Amino acid sequence: MRRLHTAVGAGVLLLAVTACAEQQQEVGFGGQPSVPSSAEQGQQTGSVTPKPTEQRIVVPPENIDATALPKGYPREVWTQGGGIVVVATGQEGGCSNVHAEVAEQTGKKVRVVFVEEIPEPAGICTMDIRYPAVTAELDAPLGERTVVLEEREVKVPPK
Repeated sequence: MRRLHTAVGAGVLLLAVTACAEQQQEVGFGGQPSVPSSAEQGQQTGSVTPKPTEQRIVVPPENIDATALPKGYPREVWTQGGGIVVVATGQEGGCSNVHAEVAEQTGKKVRVVFVEEIPEPAGICTMDIRYPAVTAELDAPLGERTVVLEEREVKVPPK
């Protein structure tokens, strides 16, 4: 009889643990639940949607100038769409959102600015950092040009 109780108890515990694994985490006190990054979801964060199924052509580190980015900011860049679409890993967190803008295109370089939109006043935000893939469309394929990465913060009204 004792073994039956132990077996039933273990089965109930296993069922409870399995059921809990399917639930989302609580974020508490009005925060927004974290969602997979745009790169994980394959959603658009710039003017063009990154295509997870399309071949990535990684931009070599020697063709990336990320000296203007803060320490710890991602420095991953690749192209899609025959080199017309530059895709880079941005950084956002809490209530902010990031997108990419092409600030300059010359024969030798392409300047891409990560624009982080921060709501003002911020309100209650989660303390997470996300790394979405953001896109910028070029006038001509990137080729051997250098990608210069910069970042800028802008205050926006809350949504």
